[in-house]
Amino acid sequence: MIDKININQIPDPRQVGDGPSQNRPKPAVNDQADATLQIDFGRLIEQAINTPPAQSDAVQKARELLESGQLDNPANIKEAAENIIKFGL
Repeated sequence: MIDKININQIPDPRQVGDGPSQNRPKPAVNDQADATLQIDFGRLIEQAINTPPAQSDAVQKARELLESGQLDNPANIKEAAENIIKFGL
């Protein structure tokens, strides 16, 4: 199979200027190109404003549990450490 390869078909990369690549027209450069990124943050701001208060309720409940001492007892600390080892952070 190797003996069927015509080595004359393989161009010599050392020869510059020969070959069909020199005959190709160069593409026109568009000087009017605009590469700026345009983003509308209005939708994201609207979503942030309309975020439901569920997260703030969870934060408030966690704060109350911490202040009451229900979360920082030895059993809960051990369970949290086991979950960190088991599931990661």
